[in-house]
Amino acid sequence: MWARRIEPVLRARLRQNPAVVLLGPRQAGKTTLARALGRPGAGVYLDLESPEDRLRLEDARSYLEAHAGKLVILDEVHRVPELFAVLRGVLDERRRSRRPHGHLLLLGSAAMDLLRQAGESLAGRVAFVELDPLDVGEVGAGQLDKLWLRGGFPRSFLAAGAAGSLQWRRDFIRTYLERDVPQFGIRVPAETLRRFWTMLAHGQGQILNAARLASSLGVDGKTVAHYLDLLVDLLLVRRLPAWHRNSGKRLVKSPKVYVRDSGLVHALLGLETREDLLGHPVAGPSWEGMVLEYLLHVVPAGTEASYYRSATGHEIDLVLQFPGKKGLWAVECKRSRVPRPEKGFYLACQDLRPSRRWVVYPGRERFSLGQGVEAISALDLGELAGQ
Repeated sequence: MWARRIEPVLRARLRQNPAVVLLGPRQAGKTTLARALGRPGAGVYLDLESPEDRLRLEDARSYLEAHAGKLVILDEVHRVPELFAVLRGVLDERRRSRRPHGHLLLLGSAAMDLLRQAGESLAGRVAFVELDPLDVGEVGAGQLDKLWLRGGFPRSFLAAGAAGSLQWRRDFIRTYLERDVPQFGIRVPAETLRRFWTMLAHGQGQILNAARLASSLGVDGKTVAHYLDLLVDLLLVRRLPAWHRNSGKRLVKSPKVYVRDSGLVHALLGLETREDLLGHPVAGPSWEGMVLEYLLHVVPAGTEASYYRSATGHEIDLVLQFPGKKGLWAVECKRSRVPRPEKGFYLACQDLRPSRRWVVYPGRERFSLGQGVEAISALDLGELAGQ
């Protein structure tokens, strides 16, 4: 099993809280990580998509009492919403008894649905941790190109060849559209949602133009917003908000949209090899999205992330507002081994006056580009950002 950055955080949350929710997209490694936490015989795993395991929880209170003192893992817990009220009662009883009672680890792949259910029923009783697919900090800089092409889902990244990896991602996309989305009670034609997802991949890292998307799909703006909310909820798409603080400039206000895993971007566009990718216009935005995801995985809690674009076109790919003394960082992403920021980046930095100015590029050497800007690798910047 890959050493996952979030594992010590998850262990700490379990020590501090009687229940923890581990969020993440399907196949990101939640089950593997969860089952590795408990000693042999010290944990119980139930998959609530399995009728047999759901039957075990017909009398959930008695079942959990019978396994007191163990780590009980409930996978895809949002499939059984009526269970949350029972869990609330069990947790309250355990708190009052003040005796060793084990812990609950709840796994789910629909962020907003699970957050809503757990928030309503388990408020003050549960902590939340998010597990993302593998990133460069976990696989190492030497496998950066492979990670970029295949994405971070473990089975895609570890596939025997490029063709096998692409086929896994195609199957993953089809399964999500044809099986998982309907199971959430959402009535969206699979082919329509595929077209929408593919359009987002073509527009990777672009400012959201809901009217254009609606026109292409033959739907209205509210429907586009609904589709986008769905993919964000499933942790497959990220909305990066625009910088909103007063800078004395007229600013673009619409968010940028990224398909969160670069491998899914390439699968949606039919790009199998590195040569296919390098010859496609999505190469730069795809690489930018991978870097952005990694940095957002490692920044401290409370960090605000956005992008900056003025009405005159001055732009910064990623603005990080850290809590505490780090202040404001401006980050530009350039796939070139000879990174040269555009003039608009320097002008945008004059607008915001960030404390640090970075250009992330594929090389490993760190060096100055002048005017307070440094070129740096994604891995090195992630280590600095996470300190």
